[in-house]
Amino acid sequence: MTTALGVALGAGLFLIWWSFWERPERKRATVARRRPFDDLLLRAGVERVSSNGLLASCSGVGVFVLLLGLVLTGSAPISVCFALFGGFLPLTIVRWRAAKRTASLRELWPDVVDHLRSAIRAGLSLPEALIQLGEKGPLELRPAFRTFTSDYRAGGRFEDALNRLKERLADPVADRIVEALRMTREVGGSDLGRLLGTLSDFLRDAARTRSELEARQSWTVNAARLAVAAPWLVLMLLATRPEAVRAYNSAGGAAVLLGGLVVSVVCYRIMLRVGALPEDERVLR
Repeated sequence: MTTALGVALGAGLFLIWWSFWERPERKRATVARRRPFDDLLLRAGVERVSSNGLLASCSGVGVFVLLLGLVLTGSAPISVCFALFGGFLPLTIVRWRAAKRTASLRELWPDVVDHLRSAIRAGLSLPEALIQLGEKGPLELRPAFRTFTSDYRAGGRFEDALNRLKERLADPVADRIVEALRMTREVGGSDLGRLLGTLSDFLRDAARTRSELEARQSWTVNAARLAVAAPWLVLMLLATRPEAVRAYNSAGGAAVLLGGLVVSVVCYRIMLRVGALPEDERVLR
């Protein structure tokens, strides 16, 4: 009993002594670790679906197509091939929506910069300039800036609200605008209006040039996609005939399908890599 009391007393004294020393706080990461496809969902404007939900949707669609193929054709190799294509369908739709939204925002960012420039030249503070974008900015971006307004008024911390706005927009141009505003807020400066004017002109020139390149490239990319999809459309028609199904159910038929699947995927990836235009990367996260 005496020994236990001595140990407890020593531990208490040690804890009291330890409390007088400052403990270094671990630096919090400025950007939380993201799950796969989080940035893709944000760029697509899908905020209520997580990356796990997207992966679950891909799995569910793939299983549904597999079962449907087995019921309609009775061929496991054919069903597996189309199940793989079906499993990538939700991801393809999200990527298409993200690309479409990015192209739409590319035309809107110069207007956002012009609004900010006019508000700052009129004497508004940086928070007020961002808040007024929720009412006077481009329609597609107003919800994001209204959420910024709610965050700023709820906490009164401009940095935290700005960080949440940056992550919500998930756009390279938005990153540059936000960092320019953050630097001006921290160190001050009188050249923000000139900086925003130069950025607006640059964004308009870049959007115009990219639109011309995409217009010239689109017919080539669509033709390549049709060339990749054509054999599988033919296979879909052949799967309606019992003799073709029996042929593909054999080991040789399965090997032909596997080889065709590998060639289609490799060629499609090469086509995307060769025909892809350079994308802006988020380097200021």
